[in-house]
Amino acid sequence: MTALSWLIPAALALGLIGLLGFLWALRSGQFDDLEGAAYRILDDDLPPKDANDDRDPKKQG
Repeated sequence: MTALSWLIPAALALGLIGLLGFLWALRSGQFDDLEGAAYRILDDDLPPKDANDDRDPKKQG
């Protein structure tokens, strides 16, 4: 029975920490664009090549 005297407050404290973390994420905009990341991973656009990228340093002598 003495274990419950510290397990219940510990569980409530962890739940409160989780709730505060969720509210912080909600207010900071973490859930604003839920589908954007899913579509960004499917995007095949490569970054533009730089003019100096055509040279291979291994082939230069």
